[in-house]
Formats: sequence, structure tokens, C-alpha cells
Amino acid sequence: MKNSAVYIILCFLFFAFFEIHAQNDLEPSIKNEAPTFNVKGFVRESDTYEPIEDVNIEVNGGAYTSSNSAGEFRIEVRKGDELRISHKDFETIYHTIRDGQRITVDVQPRSERSGVYAYKNKRNDSFNSLMDSATVYKKISAEKSILFITEGISKSTSVKQNAEAYEVLADVFMYWKQYDLAVTNYRISLNSVKSNDVNLKLGEAYKKNKNYQESLSIYNELDKKELSNYQLVELHEGIGDVHYETKAFDKSIVAYKEGLEIAKKHLISLKVTNLNSKIAGAYHKSGEVNEAEVYYDNSLNLASKQNRMRSIEEKLKVADFNNSNQNFDKEIKLRKESIEDIEDIETDSIIDNESALTLQKQNYKIGNAYYQKKEYDEAIPFLQKSIKEADEREDLLVERHARRKLSEVFRDAGDFEKALEAYEDYTKSVEESYIRKEQEIHQATQFHKRLSEKQNQVTYLEMARRLDRGQYEISLEKGKTQRIIIYSLIGGLFLLLMTAYLMFKSIKQQKLANNLLALRSLRSQMNPHFIFNALNSVNSFIATNDERTANKYLSDFSKLMRSVLENSEEDFIPLQKEIDLLELYTKLEHFRFKDKFDYTITVDESIDVEAFQIPPMLLQPYIENAVWHGLRYKESKGVLDISIAKKSKDEIEIVVADNGIGREKSKALKTQNQQKQNSKGMGNIKKRVSILNEMYKDKVDVCMGDYQEEEDTGTKVVVTIRKD
Repeated sequence: MKNSAVYIILCFLFFAFFEIHAQNDLEPSIKNEAPTFNVKGFVRESDTYEPIEDVNIEVNGGAYTSSNSAGEFRIEVRKGDELRISHKDFETIYHTIRDGQRITVDVQPRSERSGVYAYKNKRNDSFNSLMDSATVYKKISAEKSILFITEGISKSTSVKQNAEAYEVLADVFMYWKQYDLAVTNYRISLNSVKSNDVNLKLGEAYKKNKNYQESLSIYNELDKKELSNYQLVELHEGIGDVHYETKAFDKSIVAYKEGLEIAKKHLISLKVTNLNSKIAGAYHKSGEVNEAEVYYDNSLNLASKQNRMRSIEEKLKVADFNNSNQNFDKEIKLRKESIEDIEDIETDSIIDNESALTLQKQNYKIGNAYYQKKEYDEAIPFLQKSIKEADEREDLLVERHARRKLSEVFRDAGDFEKALEAYEDYTKSVEESYIRKEQEIHQATQFHKRLSEKQNQVTYLEMARRLDRGQYEISLEKGKTQRIIIYSLIGGLFLLLMTAYLMFKSIKQQKLANNLLALRSLRSQMNPHFIFNALNSVNSFIATNDERTANKYLSDFSKLMRSVLENSEEDFIPLQKEIDLLELYTKLEHFRFKDKFDYTITVDESIDVEAFQIPPMLLQPYIENAVWHGLRYKESKGVLDISIAKKSKDEIEIVVADNGIGREKSKALKTQNQQKQNSKGMGNIKKRVSILNEMYKDKVDVCMGDYQEEEDTGTKVVVTIRKD
């Protein structure tokens, strides 16, 4: 018995070095999560195929995004997730994810809706069909998936489709852990079309390929303002993962917490769970066990509210954490609960040996926990069960560790014969593991070689397409000379027409400039005449020693002059300003000739006086003529009536009427010089009206006639103003 014990001890020392390295294969990993994938979609109106923008797409308790201006979207999902597709203009649609095929949502026109909205998965064309097939076969056969992508590249008709094909190809390589090839194809995709989603994938691929600085560079170059809330969470999570891998745990915690805040704010529950778990792992690695325990409690509670798979994953992470802190009772409890859930899941699906969720691994770890508690009788059945399950599932790695641990349990329990027997079984499994490992290495090498060849074929295909395009462009050059001649003739004719047009425009502009100069000249002639008459009135007040009246007159006159000077450079002013000016001017004239006339100014209340424009000082000369040449010479007291009425929707009519002596008598009373001055004043008004109508398309119309058929005929001036 003593010799057996010595033999066992020597054997243990013999395999110690090997076991140190092999043990790492069962270490818990922060990256252990249920597989996710991106699904693409398109929302459109069913009849016109018009894309619908800003449609909300949300995974139940997970990612969120919205459709862009082209109606397209992409979102990270798991198989079995339910998408909620909502918009203010149509009823909410629910779609369950079955595979990675793209989703087309057809929405009936608003006027034809009856509460039922048709939507279905469609393959819009051969390219999309090939990309969907490549996505479906991604997890089944990398080589078959790449064949579909290769054919898709040959049928792509745009830069956008080309970018999508290389993105899908990179996704395939990522799934099969060919990270160097994934990096290459994500970069090719980005060379065609810039995409934040692809940049985030490239950062992940660099990290997986252990190009940590390149990964950080990609993440840091992204413009956060252009990212969606979900992409912002992915960005901070990716930065945290890189720092975790490079042992910069403090930095990883900061990045994870930034992502967690965004995920909480926007209710991205899947990421809230994951980031709590990752923060816990980073705290654990940095030695802050209490902080780690708080975050693991959070993640465990959150995961229990999600699907069963996610709940199991988190239980196992927390179990590993409890193991490292020698809290074996909690570890055993969590693993036993997980085993029950795993057995239920396995009735519907097969769990790969590489997954942390296999029964053989959990039974092994439960046995190991009992061993560390020195409860050997409890440890033995779990280790034996682990060996049996591992043997049935051909999991040599777990079988080897379980046999070794069983040997240690028997040894420490004092049953050296069983310990020796178990150890001999362990040595056999080690030999089988070495053989299997060599085979796996060889197969992995061959697999990588085959995929590299496929990559080369895709690259060659792209080069061939570019060459064909170049040859096509060369063939187009043959007819280029003839086209140049034709285009030259057309261009010459175009230049000739353009020259004629520019000359016509120049003449028109010169004519406009001449008109503006003429208007300015006419206004400059009218203002001195008006000022001269007004100053004569002041002079008459002073001559009669009526200083008070002269001062009041000068005060009102200064207000009038200020208004006249302010408007002197304008072709048109608002009608309200002209009315104010007329009221002030008529008031001044009435001030001088109170015994000669009374006046009224009437404005139709239905007229929007701000909507109409009128040339400044257009009406003043007519009022001046009425007072000075009609009403002043009337023996009895006359009346000056100024009325503004609405003629139509876009026209108003301004009437200046007096019952003075009339034009014929006034003409007979004038001196030769007065007749000349009056004729010149009326002539200036006619010229102004003529120029303004030429420039502004008959906006002003003036008509002058007799007011009444009596002894004092009087004068009536009708001015029509049209709106722009």
C-alpha cells in the first residue's frame, strides 16, 4: 500500500507541468455570452415602394435602432428575439427572429388601411438572396457561405452592395475565428462605404486578433455625435474589452461604466446586464472583491428577467467568481440550479462542447468545489458523472480533468488503489488528448488554409471585375472623338445663345439703371418746388407779424420735411406712410387758407394699408394744385375731399376731388410763368408714373377730369394702385 502511494505521488509530479497549462482551458472567461448576430431590414410603403424613415425597431429588452432616410436598418439580435416595429403612421408590428435573413416590412397606404398591415420576409433580388443564403450558412459551413458571397460580388451593381458583400464575408470569418481575414474584409467594405456599424465590427476584429492599439485607434476615431445610443454603448463596451485584455482594469471599468450609464438611460436592458457582469469581472481581476460582488448581484438579478440561456450564463459567471473567493456553497448551489436549466434546454437544442454550458463541465466544477471543501464523498459522484458525460460527448478535455480530479479525491480520501486506477485512466486520456490536440491543430491549419484560398479567390474576382470595367471603359473611348465634336458644336451654339442672353440682360439692366436715375432726377426737381411753396407760406405769416402762427407752422413743416426726406430715395413706400404725409401736408395748407376750404380724408377700413405700396410724393402735387389753383380763387368756401377705397382684392382707388374754380378758369387766371411751372410739375408726375409702370408692370394708373358740371366745375384726380 505504501509503494502504491509513492507511485501515485511520482505520477502526479510527472504530469504537474502539463496540467498547469491544461487547467487554463477551463478558466472562466468574461467573453462567454450567448451568440448574437446582425439582421438587416427595410421598411417601405407597399404600393409605391417609397422608404419610410424614422421607424422604431426594438428588440424585446435589448437593442434599439431606427430606419434611415432609405428605409434601411440593422440591429443586433439573437435567434428567437421578438422585434417591435413601430411608427406614428402605422400600427405596431411584431416579428420573431428565426434566422439571419433580411426583413422587408411592407406597410399599406394610410388611406387604404383597415387595421391590418401586411408584412413578410422577401428576397428583393438575386444579390439580396445570395447575401441571405450566405448569412444562413455562416454557422453551418464557412466554405458554402463564402461561395454565396463570391457569387453575390459578381452580381453586385453598386458600391453599396459591394461593401455589404465584404461585410458579410468578414462576419463569416469572425464567426469561424479567422480574425485576420475578418479585419481585411471589414477594411475593404469601409473603403467602399463608410459605416459606423462596420467600424465597430472592425474594432472588435482587431481586438480578437490581439491588435489592441489598432482596435483602440478605430474606436477613438469614431464621431460620437453620429452614433446611435446602442452604438455608443457598443463603443464604450469595446474600449472596455480592449483595456480588460491588456490588464488595464481601471480603464476598462471606466469605459464599461460610461456604456452602462447610456444603456440605463435608454433602457437597453441586454447591455445593462452584460455591462454589470463585465464591470464585476474587471473589479474581480483588479482585486476589489466587494465591488465585484455588488455588480455580480446586479447582473444575476437582471439576467433572471431575460431569457433562460442568458440567466444560466450569468449564474455560471457568478459561480466562477464564488469559486475564486472560496465561497463553495454558493458556487455549488448556482451550478446545480444551472444543471436543471441546461437539461431543459438540451431537449430542444444541442450545446457545443466548447460552450461553458455543458453538463460535463458543470458536474466537474461541482465535484471540484466539493473536493476543495474536503467533502470527498460528495465530490466523487459528480466527477464520475462528468467523466461519463464527457466520454459520451467526446469531450476529452473535460474527461481528462475529471479523471485527474477523481484520482486526487481518492488519494486525499485515503483510497490509494482507486486513486491509482483513476490516475492510470487519466494518463490514457492525456495521451488521447495529445493525439486529438494535434489533429485539431492540423485541421485548424488546413481550415485556415482553405479559407485563405477562398479569400484569394474573392480578391481575384474583384480584380477581374475591375479589369473588365477597365476594358469596357477602353471600348467607350473609341466613340469619344465623335462625341467630343458633337458636344463642341452643341457647346458653341450654347455659348452663342448665352452671349445673346447676357447682352439682352445687360441692355435691360442699363435701361433699369437709366430709369432709376431718371426717377431720382424727377424727385429732386419736385422737392425744391414743394419746399419753395411751403417757405412762401412761412414768409407770409412773418410778413403779417403772426410769429406764433409762423412758429407752429414751421414745427409741423419740419415734421413734414423729415418724412419727405426719409422717403426721397425710395421708389415705393407703404400706403400708411403716404397717408400720414398727406394728412400733415393738407393740415398745413388748411392752416394757411382756413377761410377758403375745408377738407376730409377718408380711408376704407377694409383696406390693409400695410399691404399696398405707393410712390412717395405722388398725391401731394395734386392736392397742391387743388388748393392753390382751384380752391384759393373760389369766392365761397370750398371742399377738398380725399378718399381711399377698395376697388378689388388687389386694387385700391385714391380720389382727390375739389369743387374749386376748375381747370379752365384756373388756366385763364395764371400768368405765363405760372402756367409754365404748373405744366412742368404735372409733366414730372406723368414721367414718374410712366417710368414706374415700365419697371413694375403697370402698377400705377392716374386719371384726371372735371368734378361736377356746374359753374364751379372743380377737379377730380383718380389714382389706381395695384398690389405686387
